[in-house]
Parts: sequence; C-alpha cells; structure tokens
Amino acid sequence: MRHGAPKEDEGTTFLIVDAQSVNNTDTARYKGYDAGKKVSGIKRHIGVDSQGLPHFIEITTANETDRQGALRGLEKHKMNLHRVEVVLAGGGYTGKPFVEGVKQTDWGVGDHSQTE
Repeated sequence: MRHGAPKEDEGTTFLIVDAQSVNNTDTARYKGYDAGKKVSGIKRHIGVDSQGLPHFIEITTANETDRQGALRGLEKHKMNLHRVEVVLAGGGYTGKPFVEGVKQTDWGVGDHSQTE
C-alpha cells in the first residue's frame, strides 16, 4: 500500500486490454450492433495493469472493433501510459493493424513491441 503523493516516474509497464459489449435501451442515442456477440448497444474498452487497476476506459458503440476502441483509448490516454512496455491483448486484437497501431502510439519510450 502506498502512502503520500505518487512519484512522477511511477506508472505501469504492463497493460492488459479487453472489451465487453453491453446491451442498452431501445431509446439510447448511441448504440451499434456487435454481430459477433449479437449485442445491440455499447462496447467498453478497458486497459488495466497486472493488479487489475484501470488505466484507460473508452466507451464506443458496439459495432466498433476491439482493435479500434483499444487504439483510441491508448492514444487518448498516452500521457498516463508513458511507461508501458508490454501490451497483452486477447484474440480480438490479432493482426498487424493492431500491432502497428500500438507501435505508432507515441509512448515517449523506445519500441518494445513484438510481432508474430
């Protein structure tokens, strides 16, 4: 348990990203259809550290791909993620477009990404 103000250089070096599609009401202003999960509503894209503490949350319509939402969240919150060296992502994040998108995010650190 930490006491006092966090140090300037503190931050996670390991980030886990995932998404969850959630139904919302018929009258909701923003919604989309996730055909893979058969859900009409929104999608939550979340990045957490190894202790489960959230470092970004991005809400999109459900038709947004996991990759697009995660990249948008990483880009929006990159100032708080400057120490990230490893991004662990599930099967919905496969492929070069996601890897290249992570590489293009200006983390302010060296290139630590790997491709398969």
